[in-house]
Amino acid sequence: MAIVVLVGTLDTKGLEYGWLRERLLRRGVDVLVVDAGVAGEPRIPADVPRADVARAAGADLERLRAEGDRGAAVTVMARGAAETVLRLHQEGRLHAVLAIGGSGGTSIATRAMRALPLGVPKLMVSSMASGDVAAYVGSTDITMMYSVVDIAGINSVSAPVLANAADAAAGMAKGFAAASRALLPADLGAGGKPLIAASMAGVTTPGVDAARERLTGLGYEVLVFHTSGAGGRTLESLAGQRLFAGVLDLTLSELADDHCGGILTAGPDRLVAAGRQGIPQVVSLGALDMVKFGPPDTVPARMRERHVHVHNPSITVVRTTARECAELGRRVAAKLRAATGPAAVCLPLRGVSTLGAPGGPYHDPDADGALFDAVRDGLRGSAVDVVEVDTHINDPAFGRAASDLLHGMISTVRTAADCA
Repeated sequence: MAIVVLVGTLDTKGLEYGWLRERLLRRGVDVLVVDAGVAGEPRIPADVPRADVARAAGADLERLRAEGDRGAAVTVMARGAAETVLRLHQEGRLHAVLAIGGSGGTSIATRAMRALPLGVPKLMVSSMASGDVAAYVGSTDITMMYSVVDIAGINSVSAPVLANAADAAAGMAKGFAAASRALLPADLGAGGKPLIAASMAGVTTPGVDAARERLTGLGYEVLVFHTSGAGGRTLESLAGQRLFAGVLDLTLSELADDHCGGILTAGPDRLVAAGRQGIPQVVSLGALDMVKFGPPDTVPARMRERHVHVHNPSITVVRTTARECAELGRRVAAKLRAATGPAAVCLPLRGVSTLGAPGGPYHDPDADGALFDAVRDGLRGSAVDVVEVDTHINDPAFGRAASDLLHGMISTVRTAADCA
């Protein structure tokens, strides 16, 4: 039978969780209740009591209560809830997670949900869901549902909202349980094809499209992530779960934003997960010739004397300097040197974006040369291959060359695994 796990604070939302449990049982699913509360006494019994949740985080519940630091207690219980739901998932006792709450309950429950792999149904009913939910969702597939009123009793507004949530969670759990997802290797898609992650921006689309077409013809399923900050974080998160057979990371614009103060950064851990997991990766330097800002009036004064290009009404880009490019090249090389699996970098010698191709407004051989030289110097003597291609990044020949290189890496890794 499909199992829905309820994660919440049973001291403040116990009656509402009891109502949800009864609704779910009537919908033909089993229910496990995890209590992540810490203050008052739980109002309904839990299948996983709060002391066990605290213990999963390496803490003692009574000590947490005695210390009286609510913020610290919420952090600990969120960590314990994450460990608990992950264990239940690994034991085959979780097919969906449903939670309700305000700010504290949402923080705890979504921390637990983010610990689960992609595809496990996750539904959060929250009074916070009408605002910015990025801190709760992160780069995961959590579904946020607005509670309309605060979750304080069952009334004429909350009842239909919570009923819809319970019905949705029950349906998702049944579907997930019936799909036998665990029978598929982690790096295979639904059709049994190996999964490839590819990174793309508007200014690298032609090259990535050529690469995607090549890889599809070679029998892969290609998932393309837009380098919007969130896209890069999601790529890193899924690579960290070993979802991919290989990564074709041709577009690294988020690194430029991270270094130069742009708005679409994916943080300092961009270009880390595939190497850490030993996943074959082919990397290029797409869109490192620009930093992204909002509308033109948001470009910092220190950059307004550079070549400023209005990409669209919401995005303005500024050309990176030779000094910035050299630092970006050093950062790329350092990240690739740390890779535990096969890695290569392809240098498109005639430009790294549509704007930077010969004749384009960002064509700057000196700045590009500083970028390429820093990569070469940083990888000299390492196991990372440096492949120079005498085209710009959007030449179809470049995309095909990078794809063939990645395909060769994956084939070698799989042959070695079959022979082991």
